[in-house]
Amino acid sequence: MYAVIKTGGKQYRVEEGSEFTVERLAADAGDTVQFTEVLMIGGDEAVIGAPRVDGAAVTAEVVEQGRGPKINNFKKRRRKHSSKRLKGHRQDLTTVRITGIITSGAGETGIAPAIGSGAAARAAEADQRASAT
Repeated sequence: MYAVIKTGGKQYRVEEGSEFTVERLAADAGDTVQFTEVLMIGGDEAVIGAPRVDGAAVTAEVVEQGRGPKINNFKKRRRKHSSKRLKGHRQDLTTVRITGIITSGAGETGIAPAIGSGAAARAAEADQRASAT
């Protein structure tokens, strides 16, 4: 069985036991997280969401937090004036290992959802905590 999930603005085809990197999640190494944006579940009988499959989730264990390779952006302008600029960037990444695919009843597992580490994600997490109490 496999699933197609969406996280960090990208889609991934995952199977149980597969390991891959996604954009940084707000979780520590060893934590268990749950991806709730499941777009499709495949196998003997495929289930395609519109846009998501209701009640489905993918659970994963965070293996490590790290950074990607450095990407240099070099720009040189105009011939005679030595105008140039160099900018570097390293993307924050999280390596996860898929531990299971839940086809229904994902809301009752009690596993924390996989939330990115951006400002919008922190605000959503605060709203979620406020609504839970």
